[in-house]
Amino acid sequence: FQIQDISVETEDNKEKKSAKDALLLWCQMKTAGYPNVNVHNFTTSWRDGLAFNAIVHKHRSDLIDFDKLKKSNAHYNLQNAFNVAEQQLGLTKLLDPEDVSVDQPDEKSIITYVATYYHYFSKMKALAVEGKRIGKVLDYAIEADNMIDKYETLASDLLQWIEFTIITLNDRKLANSLNGVQNQLQAFNTYRTVEKPPKFNKKGNLEVLLFTVQSKMRANNQKVYIPREGKLISDINKAWERLEKAEHERELALRTELIRQEKLEQLAHRFDRKAAMRETWLSENQRLVSQDNFGLDLAAVEAATRKHEAIETDINAYNERVQAVVAVAKELQAERYYDIKRIAVRKDNVLRLWDYLRELLQARRERLVKNLELQKMFQEMLYIVDWMEDMKGRLQSQDFGKHLHGVEDLLQTHTLVEADIAVQAERVKTVTTGAQRFSTNEEGYKPCDPEIVQERALHLERCYGELCELAAERRSKLEESRRLWKFFWEMGEEEAWIREKEQIMSSEDHGRDLTGVALLVSKHSSLMDELSGRSGPLQQTIGEGEGLVAEGRLGAEAVGEKIAEIRGLWARLEELAAQRGTRLAETASLYQFQADADDTEAWILDSLRLASSTEVGHDQYSTQTLAKKHREVEEEVDHHRPTIDALHEQARSLPSDAARSPEVDGRLPAIEQRYEELVALARQRRLALQDALALYKMFSEADACTLWIDEKEQWLNCMEIPEKLEDLEVVQHRFETLEPEMNSQASRIAAVNEVADQVLSTEYRNKDEVAGMRDQLNSSWDRFRGLADEKKEALSSALSIQNYHLECNETKSWIKEKTKVIESTQSLGNDLAGVMALQRKLTGMERDLEAIQGKLDDLRKEEEKLAAEHPEQAAPILSRLAEIGGVWEDLRDTLKRREESLGEASKLQGFLRDLDDFQSWL
Repeated sequence: FQIQDISVETEDNKEKKSAKDALLLWCQMKTAGYPNVNVHNFTTSWRDGLAFNAIVHKHRSDLIDFDKLKKSNAHYNLQNAFNVAEQQLGLTKLLDPEDVSVDQPDEKSIITYVATYYHYFSKMKALAVEGKRIGKVLDYAIEADNMIDKYETLASDLLQWIEFTIITLNDRKLANSLNGVQNQLQAFNTYRTVEKPPKFNKKGNLEVLLFTVQSKMRANNQKVYIPREGKLISDINKAWERLEKAEHERELALRTELIRQEKLEQLAHRFDRKAAMRETWLSENQRLVSQDNFGLDLAAVEAATRKHEAIETDINAYNERVQAVVAVAKELQAERYYDIKRIAVRKDNVLRLWDYLRELLQARRERLVKNLELQKMFQEMLYIVDWMEDMKGRLQSQDFGKHLHGVEDLLQTHTLVEADIAVQAERVKTVTTGAQRFSTNEEGYKPCDPEIVQERALHLERCYGELCELAAERRSKLEESRRLWKFFWEMGEEEAWIREKEQIMSSEDHGRDLTGVALLVSKHSSLMDELSGRSGPLQQTIGEGEGLVAEGRLGAEAVGEKIAEIRGLWARLEELAAQRGTRLAETASLYQFQADADDTEAWILDSLRLASSTEVGHDQYSTQTLAKKHREVEEEVDHHRPTIDALHEQARSLPSDAARSPEVDGRLPAIEQRYEELVALARQRRLALQDALALYKMFSEADACTLWIDEKEQWLNCMEIPEKLEDLEVVQHRFETLEPEMNSQASRIAAVNEVADQVLSTEYRNKDEVAGMRDQLNSSWDRFRGLADEKKEALSSALSIQNYHLECNETKSWIKEKTKVIESTQSLGNDLAGVMALQRKLTGMERDLEAIQGKLDDLRKEEEKLAAEHPEQAAPILSRLAEIGGVWEDLRDTLKRREESLGEASKLQGFLRDLDDFQSWL
């Protein structure tokens, strides 16, 4: 192929590339620095034709004016490059513009055609290289310096423009009107379409220029130019990014403000439209509420009131619409609308009209209320006058009643009429008080002429006064009629009652027994109470009749005759009542004495039957129950002594003929005799029950003691002496609690023996049973005490052995501890002071050994004692002290050896000290 022999060495590492990559690199090197030329493949990078023209211009700048070529005119660029290469350079035209100016040109075709350029210019370069090498190096150096100066100038200008533009774009002082924001947005669009694109091209040219400078310097083996900090391509790119960010934020701010201003304009238009509607509506309603066409009667005024309430409802409902206008104005003010002063003036005008309308509405309401109150007052006056005219006709009636009930009915009816009149008084007062508000000559709105109101109020008061006078006159006449008819009715009632009671008082029935007499006495007492209770009202009625006679009223003569008749009947009734009361009291006393005597005799017979019983119970509980019942019988006997004495008093209070009768005179001695017999029997039975109760208590106490002894004896027989010290202490604690119980039981047994001795000293028939019980109880108690002493002694012996073993263990541990203390001093005593301190410590240890020796002597005595008391355990007891003796000997030997070593060490340390002193002296 035509590209197989193409190879290019890179300037960085001299690495050789071949074929396609080498040809691509050659193209990139030749087109470096050309605007809008960026060769990175053999397809799309060649579509606009600038790359072909750049390669030709790079080698023959006289053939092509590259600055006049436009990237957008691809067909012209391709045709120009192909024609110049064919006509001026003699290169075959392998491609047409239509082959390249497509979306995806053929890669192999372009590589083949570009390879012809490479071979041609390589040959041309080889011919001119030799002559131009020196001049070319100088030209490259000068050109590089010029390009560097140009880069820095262009970079500074571009960065300065970017910073200034960012400051301008970040300015948020936007116009506060729709036209102003639209102008600012138009200026911003002009900046983006006119001012910014050239600057963007400059930025791209800067990148190409820097790349060109660096490429040429690398080609000439010069130190590659690196822009100083702040003018790097990356710095420019960062500044450009900040510019685009500020541009984006500026656009957002302008668009947001534009939307806000448009909304404000729409809101202002809506405000003007609503304000105009509200102003028209308010003006029309002001004219409406200024009219006072209320009417001249109550129905017309009430209709006007309902109409006014409907108007008020409509106007109050309109408040929301007025507030809507205010809300729109506040919203415009909050959004800082530029023409807010005009909006505020119009809003205030709407509010002024609204407030004035409400004032007119309130004033009309007050006038309407006054008219309504006046018409209601006139209507009330009319109702009251009509009612009073009706009442006058009823009060002028001449019917005052034909009897008491008729008069009472008329009085009740009249009372209701008076109550109605009193109620109407409050209505009259209310109406006249209300009329005063409309009859004054004060300034202000007057719904009617004050003189008309005054005239109607005075007429109402006159009618009410006449009605009250008629009511008082009729009540006086009705009261007088009621007094007369009431007197005759009460006298008739009293006469009928007196004649009825005379028949009762004249009766000869005094009762056949105590119950009958008591019933008659109760009835007579009630009758006397009734008689006493009716005396006062009767005298009062007679007094009223005498008052009628004294006043000389109609029927006074008949009233006087009635009074005299009633007084005679009343005196006769009082005399009969006194006689019957005396006879009933005597009969009741006799029957009461007989009843009390019968009750006393019946009680004495019942009590004698109880007191003469020989039953004393079969056990302690039954005997206690019988004793309790007998105590109740004795108390009842004592309580009946006053009853018998009362019988004597009753007999003395009876009439003489009744007291001398056999039914009274012969019964009292018999009752006294039987009562004394009852007292003696009760005393004998009490003593028998006490003796039986003492015997049963003794047997019960003996059984309880025997049960306790058997229970504790069984526990002692089952108890085994434990070997562990902890178990021994538990058993010992139980024995300690047993001793107080034994002392308590000893007291109970002594009490049982005492009672048994008392019983045996009497003539009790079961003496053998009592003696056997006592002997058995004492025998069981002695046996139990012996068993308890035996167990206690065994427990004490076991505790002594365990305590001995415990003391042996403690002594052994004590000796071993002292041995460890002595052995811990082996590594000490490296100087004289240390040795002397150890000697003092061992001296104290000797005092401890003396105490241990005393403890061992005590243990040896205890050992001999225990071995003698417990020969079966002598071997383990003796072995424990032998073990301690071995440990004790080891301790003494250790102490002796340590004392000897400390003595030698003391001598050695003394010699060394003297030697040191001598050397110091020398």
